[in-house]
Amino acid sequence: MAFAIKAEITDIRAKTFAFAAQKTMYGGKHITKGDEIFLFASENEGGQGLVARGVVTSVEAVARTPGVARQTPRVSLAIERTALARRPLGRNELKRLTDWHDGRPETELNFKFYRQATNKVVGISDAVAAFLGDFF
Repeated sequence: MAFAIKAEITDIRAKTFAFAAQKTMYGGKHITKGDEIFLFASENEGGQGLVARGVVTSVEAVARTPGVARQTPRVSLAIERTALARRPLGRNELKRLTDWHDGRPETELNFKFYRQATNKVVGISDAVAAFLGDFF
């Protein structure tokens, strides 16, 4: 399984990235060292969407806060960049795809990243990973 992260990324050309206490959804909590990950610079923080592909070099689960009943699992991770995106893919390109059951990789990305606009780490299908691979 591959993964994708949407987060604040200030330097898209950095060789390495570190993200602390990132929310996980849609299988994102299963991320492990060595996994392939696609990086999206969050439009909520002025980013442009898909910017890079990388490999996870470390991952650590963040302990839950005692006494809080409902908590989204969080992870801290480090990523080494392996490629920069050659063309754009973000909210503008994906927002029209809202038939959640059409099976398209673009729709899966729109659902996981933009239906609920919070930053997060998500698991993605092999079809989405192949689709994203075409952007590099």
